[in-house]
Amino acid sequence: MEQQQKPDLWKQLKKVSDTAWEIPQSFKQGMRVPARIIGTEKLVKEMDPGVYDQVTNVATLPGIQKYALCMPDGHWGYGFPIGGVAAFDAEEGVISPGGVGFDINCGMRLVITNLTYKDVQPKIKQLVDTLFQRVPAGVGSTGFVKLTHSEFKDVISQGAKWAVEKGEDGCIKDADASKVTDKAIKRGFNQIGTLGSGNHYLEIQRVLPENIIDEETAKAWGIFPDQIVVMFHCGSRGFGHQVATDSLMKFLNVMESKYQIKILDRELACAPFQSPEGQEYFKAMKCGINMSFANRQVILHRIREVFSEIFKETPENLGIKQVYDVAHNTAKLEEYTVDGKKKKLIVHRKGATRSFGPGHSELIPIYEKYGQPVIIGGSMETGSYLLAGTKKAEEETFGSTAHGSGRTMSRNQAKHQWRGEQLQRDMEKRGIYVRTTTFSGLAEEAGGAYKDVDAVIMAAEEAGISRRVAKLVPMGNVKG
Repeated sequence: MEQQQKPDLWKQLKKVSDTAWEIPQSFKQGMRVPARIIGTEKLVKEMDPGVYDQVTNVATLPGIQKYALCMPDGHWGYGFPIGGVAAFDAEEGVISPGGVGFDINCGMRLVITNLTYKDVQPKIKQLVDTLFQRVPAGVGSTGFVKLTHSEFKDVISQGAKWAVEKGEDGCIKDADASKVTDKAIKRGFNQIGTLGSGNHYLEIQRVLPENIIDEETAKAWGIFPDQIVVMFHCGSRGFGHQVATDSLMKFLNVMESKYQIKILDRELACAPFQSPEGQEYFKAMKCGINMSFANRQVILHRIREVFSEIFKETPENLGIKQVYDVAHNTAKLEEYTVDGKKKKLIVHRKGATRSFGPGHSELIPIYEKYGQPVIIGGSMETGSYLLAGTKKAEEETFGSTAHGSGRTMSRNQAKHQWRGEQLQRDMEKRGIYVRTTTFSGLAEEAGGAYKDVDAVIMAAEEAGISRRVAKLVPMGNVKG
């Protein structure tokens, strides 16, 4: 779409509330439901026209329920916009790899410590330098965990439980390694414990006293003033990419000829969820989810190791504990009320985070009172947020909220506007020490290439789909 078309697009939006804007079914032939964009007027007006096109394409897919959604951090993606959410009837609807993404279970993990800024500031360079050595980053990086193809199949079946026996979030059930191609195994078996590239990072952060918004929830989750925490963002690497690629090709071959499904964009290739092809992808995608959980578990092991080595204390004495691990790119079976009836839906979240409210049946006891922890990463220059899920998210957005600040420009544009070496020096002057595998990759991730994270978070809170607990500001960063 050309930029000059944007004003006409804006005029067709119906204001539902100050933070919800609807594109009617009449906007595009074939739309089965309206599309709805969550955000303030400013954020929605600034979204690239591709978002309007993609979210309305999603609204044409068979079995879609209520509306196709885009979160406040939304921007153009592959098939679905990044920030896209859509739920399909589990019996009559479809499943689409373009609604999950190539980096299956790209997600974030937040880890707390009992260390304070005073403890860590003198050692920040040593910590970041050592983490940079121990956690491989960048394109094609491989991990220290050496596995055979057979052992890797155990990883993608068991998830984080393969690395350590732990709770419910470490593994998604019914992953089937037999549904994964040999090519996918070859691409992923040596990448456990690696960050990868792009917007993936490992960051040491500080909890400024004035940035604790909800003291009661923060305290319950182990957050205190001037604390040091660690947040990292990564996914299923080449393995997840290959699982998505294999399934897309398969769906393109059968979608129209076998199932008479016509789509407006081949990037939305899909199959009926209950079909053999749909179920094969669902089980292979779960392997991608588990690979990513295991990947983050091994990275956490490295973080514990590094902090223990530098502070000459056990990880237990340093209070190193996981708060939560959230997945961004998934399709999950969940139950919601649609038109007064409870229905089982296959919920696609593409660059969007689950946001279950207090008392939800899937939450473990520690989170029942306050809702599910939601981790939303900003740019490496600005800061990130810990939030809590809400009941309204369950009612309005299929239990979903934003996942980050969202890009405002392409990586190529960012590389033309910033120089990585200068950016690194400027950030260090502001108290953020960064190590990167490539300066061009660092330039791509400049803070100016992203939306204002505070504006995105406030839009999500005003919409009632998540609520702020604390803001976390960067001190040190390992960048892919």
